[in-house]
Amino acid sequence: MHGSNHSTTYIEAAPDTKGRTIRWADHYDLAVKLLTLGKESKLRKETIRQAAISSGEVVLDIGCCTGTLTLLAKAETGKDGKVYGIDAAPEMIAVARQKAYRQGHEVDFQTGLIEALPFPDSTFDVVLSSMMFHHLPPDLKPRALAEIYRVLKRGGRLVIVDMKRPETFIQRLGILTLAHHELRTDVRDLLPIMEKVGFVSNQSGFMTWNALAFVQGRRADYL
Repeated sequence: MHGSNHSTTYIEAAPDTKGRTIRWADHYDLAVKLLTLGKESKLRKETIRQAAISSGEVVLDIGCCTGTLTLLAKAETGKDGKVYGIDAAPEMIAVARQKAYRQGHEVDFQTGLIEALPFPDSTFDVVLSSMMFHHLPPDLKPRALAEIYRVLKRGGRLVIVDMKRPETFIQRLGILTLAHHELRTDVRDLLPIMEKVGFVSNQSGFMTWNALAFVQGRRADYL
């Protein structure tokens, strides 16, 4: 288990993926702070509220980067809950483990891919993903959502926060900076894929920062 009970880190080999991987972990937190105009903390807390995590639940954060959201999830689950974070970039996982160690939180951070989640079926009560799905090519998104569905428990919840299609010039300029390319898709475009995979109670909405939106759904209780 890769927990937070040690400060020694090493860089593993990055797994092969068709998705885009961010490797500059040492500068990631500062970059996010600047790009969100200092609103990152507010956005992360809003995501946690949206997920409605309870004490004792088992949570997975996919595309966890340096673990900021993951550690907030751990605060919600308490000592009786378990929280895992995965990212395709081993550099991100190394920084996340260091951050968890400094904060004294036991979180399992692992290098891994959304299209091949290293967990058994029906493991998690909640799966989170923030600002990661826009890095996946279109043909990988159904596979990724199917993997999430597989590892969720019956009735388990999924919350994805990501960018929405820009509506103004300023939003378009911001998206070019955040996404590194022109954003032609919208996180809400995931809704029909989620329905096809089997998610129920699917819905979407806007985050308080108007460049972002969320989609959420759950695995049915009877499947």
